[in-house]
Parts: sequence; structure tokens; C-alpha cells
Amino acid sequence: MVSKKKKKYSSGEGAQFMTRKAALKKLQLSLKDFRRICILKGIYPREPRNRKRAQKGQGGIKTLYHTKDIKFLLHEPIIWKLRELKVYQQRIRKARAMREYRKMRKYLRDYPEINIDHIVKERYPTFVDALRDLDDCLTLCFLFSTFPSLKRVPRDQSMLCRRLTVEFMHAVIAAKALRKVFVSVKGYYYQAELEGQTITWITPHHFSFQPQNKDEVDFKIMSTFVEFYTMMLGFVNFKLFHSLNLVYPPKLNASLSTDCELDLVDEQSYVSERIAALNMSLAKIEGANEAEELPDLDIFNAEDEDPQKLENAKLEAEKVKKLKTLFKGLKFFINREVPREPLVFIIRCFGGEVSWDRDLFVGATFDESDESISYQIVDRPNVDKQYLSRYYVQPQWVFDSVNTRNLLPINKYLMGAVLPPHLSPFVDETKDQVYMPPEERELNDPNFKPLDDDDSNSEVEEASDENKEQNEEQDSDVDGDDVLTRQYQQEVQEDSPSEDDDDDQNELNAEKKKMSKEKKKAMAVTTGVPFKENPYQKQIEDKQAFRLREKLVRKKHRNLYKSMKAGREERRKEIWLLNKKRKLHDAKVIEEKKAQKQKQKLQAFEAATA
Repeated sequence: MVSKKKKKYSSGEGAQFMTRKAALKKLQLSLKDFRRICILKGIYPREPRNRKRAQKGQGGIKTLYHTKDIKFLLHEPIIWKLRELKVYQQRIRKARAMREYRKMRKYLRDYPEINIDHIVKERYPTFVDALRDLDDCLTLCFLFSTFPSLKRVPRDQSMLCRRLTVEFMHAVIAAKALRKVFVSVKGYYYQAELEGQTITWITPHHFSFQPQNKDEVDFKIMSTFVEFYTMMLGFVNFKLFHSLNLVYPPKLNASLSTDCELDLVDEQSYVSERIAALNMSLAKIEGANEAEELPDLDIFNAEDEDPQKLENAKLEAEKVKKLKTLFKGLKFFINREVPREPLVFIIRCFGGEVSWDRDLFVGATFDESDESISYQIVDRPNVDKQYLSRYYVQPQWVFDSVNTRNLLPINKYLMGAVLPPHLSPFVDETKDQVYMPPEERELNDPNFKPLDDDDSNSEVEEASDENKEQNEEQDSDVDGDDVLTRQYQQEVQEDSPSEDDDDDQNELNAEKKKMSKEKKKAMAVTTGVPFKENPYQKQIEDKQAFRLREKLVRKKHRNLYKSMKAGREERRKEIWLLNKKRKLHDAKVIEEKKAQKQKQKLQAFEAATA
């Protein structure tokens, strides 16, 4: 019996993938609705191994989806809602064209709403799954919370983002879950730890909104993401508040409620109301106890466990416990020129009390004349009226104290002082090759001494010569990074001149001959002499043994090993370039200081002789 011939592309990658056009035809949806349902369900285009087979022999580059994902969408009840919305939109357009405004108002009143609760439960079966995927959700919701009413963003969406983000910040304050803070050009980076999960998000700076071109930013797609993220963040806030024995929803200011019809016209008023909401204490559930603290870690002696890791975990738990009460019992007063929202959030997260001028902003809890204030945060060179019972520090002191998990000395952060560099705490400690600036090394190692004016004159002269050479080459239309790259290659070649196998072999043969001659001489009865070891012998043997181990790498792992070596070399080059740039920068600063001193001396001499 002759078997039926198999049709081409009926199996394999040809059957596993489907183009977007075929998906639209199968689902009977418009492109706009298809994008919306894919965002809500978390379905994205896929990259095949063999694009020609996946596209069934067609040329070009097309957007491909898994066939299983499209079949999965066939059973989604939201599709029927989208078709129902399409019918209502047609009816509204027809009533508007026919000037039947009564019918149009009726259709708008009965316009169906899409409920995506089941999608959130489907994508995140457990609370921990939702916390793991909360980074992008928080970043986008905090961004939309700063938007005014836009054409392509629903009017109540930004208000909902404002309320949900303030609720989440209240949950972080109540749980004392904040761990790291960093101020950058993009905004404020925060990292919190909830239910054992690390969550990192960005809060933008409060600037006036500037309209963006539609070609650069598609607000409609971003609004669809926010539609899902607001529902997800509402679930997370509900669970967090109940785990902390707090009443949900909390009673916040009226301006943060979505029921408020009047939008805030003044952005400064909105920011002020939001900060006032952060400084409020939330109501607890009646009859509920305080949220239980996590118990201390128990260390068990196990054979397979590393005792050093367990000891490090215990030390980390003690540091976190101390960090939660970093500002406990301290009162802070914030001047009006200081950005208040991040400072209020951080100080309250670690048990401190904070207030500001009640004549300018709402929500103040105590006045500037209060004698129990410990620190006053200012961002100006001087203040007219000062109190002896408090310290006057700049805002960076709060951020750096949180990152170091200790109250830093205030002598570097006083009014008008030149601040130390604000170092990022988001450093991957698992990497073996990481660039560490001198300020961070000085912070970690008290014995480390950075480059000063009086020390390392030879290094300064060498760096200044290199700086001059670099400037000359830059003047001749040569990029500075290319110059440093060339210097790096030359230095690597100078440091490792014996990288070839032939040179190593010749050197090893010469050493063997020398050793054999010494053995023959040692056979004669002569006066004993001390044995002199060759300092390079062990280095050569280790290098050859390492090369032999490299040859034993299996063929299927060889490409991976090569990419690992290339990555290590790239990181080494990057660290070298950063060190070189820093060295040139320090040399330039020292030269400028010397020139300034010489100029001052010359001016003093001229004034004395005049």
C-alpha cells in the first residue's frame, strides 16, 4: 500500500509558527484589538531558528507567533467583549452621523467594560509570582502618575496610577522594606524586599510635562500596558495591606481619589497633596496585632552547607534589622528648596519623623521652631536663622546613610560643603571583574589613600605626559577612546611578551639544559652550594598546564568557553580604560590646583611688592 505523501511545512518549524496576518485572519480581529489582547495576555512575537522554514519559504522578515499561543487566544472570553465593543462603536458613529444624540448618549451610558481580573489570576497564580514581575509595573505606573490628561491616555488612568503608587509606598513604609536608594539623571532608583522578593523601580523627577511626538512614543500601547498593570498593582496592594493588618483601601486625600471629577490644574498642588498623603499614618484593622517581625536565622551545622555562607547570611540579617530602625527617634525638618517626596518616603521607611513649612505646603506635623528636631535638611549655602540643637545637612547625607546602613559623619555633608561622590549601591557582587572607583575603595578600606597633591609625583608627571599626548592626538582628529584602546593593547603586549608557545618551549628547553648541566656538576664531589630556584619555572609550568586543560574542553562546550574568555577580556579592557580615564582626570585636576596655587602666590607677591 502506497503511503500518502507528506505535505510540505505541515510539521516542524513550518507548523509551529504563524505570521501576524494569518493570526489576525484566524482570530477575526483588527490589528489594534490584536495588539491589545496580546499585551493583556502576555503573548509576544517569537524568533525562530530557521526563518525560511518558519515563514513557509517566503522571503523577507515577518512578525511570527507560536501557533499554540494563537490557539490559546481563541478561547479567551475578552475576544467576544472586543467584538461587542466594535458593535457599540459603530452604533455611536451612526447615531452621531444621523444627529440622534439621545441614542448616542444611551449607547455611551451602556458602553460595556472589559474586566481583566481573570487574566491577572491566570498569569500570576501566586502572590510571589506577581511580586517577581512587579519591577516594570511600578516603573510604568509611577511614570503615568506624573502625566496630565492626554488625548490618548484615559482621563482617570493617571489618577488611578497616582492612588495605587501612593498606596504601594505606604505598604513599603509600613513593612520597612526599603533597602537601597540611588539618585540619577533618570530619577530615583528604589529597591525594596517584600516576601523575600527583591523589587527595583524608578520614580521620575517632578518636571513639567513636555508633549512627545507620536512617532517617538506610542501612548496608546503604553496605556494598554498600564491598564493591565493597574489591575495587577491593585491586587498586590490589597494583599500587602492585609498582610500588614492595615485597612484597605486607605483613606487618603480627596485629590488622590479616582472619584474626584476635577483634575488638579496646578502640578505643584498635586505633588504637595501626594507628599502630604505619604506623611499620614494609616488605620489598622480592629483587633489585629502588630505585624510580626521575621524570626532570627537558625544556623544548623550541616555537612553539605558552607558555614561561611551561613555566617554571612546571619550578619546580613542583623544589618537589615539595624537598617529598619536607622532613623528611629529622629526628627527631620525639610526646607522648601529640597525635593521632599523621596526624602519623606525614605525617612518614614526607617522610622523617622519628618515635617516642613506648614505655610507653604500642607501635611506638616511640627514647626521649624521645635527644639526636638535632630536634623534640618537644606540645599543652600547658608540659612538666616540657625538652631544650636540640630544639625544642618544636605540631602545626599540621607541617601548615603541608607546605602551604607549607618548614620554617616556629617562633616562632609554640612551646608555649603563640597559633597563626596554619590556612589551607586546597585553593584553585582557575583562578578569577579568590576571597576571600583577610588572613592568606593576608600569607603571599603580605611587604609586606602587616594592620589593627593603631595604624593605620587612621578605618577602625576607620567599621567600629565600621557594627558598631553592624548590632547595632541585628539587635536589631530583622533578619538580619545581609540587612543586609550591602542595604549591598552600596547600595555597588554608589554605585560605578556611570552605568550607564544614556541617562546615558552624554547625557554623551557634552555632551563632543562641548564638544570642537566647543574646535575652533572652536582655528581662530582665538591663543596655544597645552596639550590637556587628559578622564579619563572612554576609560572611557565602553570601556564602550560592551563593550556592543556583548555584543550580538554569538549567540542560542544568550546564556543561557550571562547565567549566566556572574550567576555572576561572585554571586562578587563573596560576596567583598564576606566582606570586610565580616572588617572588622566585626577592628573588634570591636580595640575589645575597647582596652577591656581601658583597664581595666588603670584598675586600675593605682586600685592606685597606694590
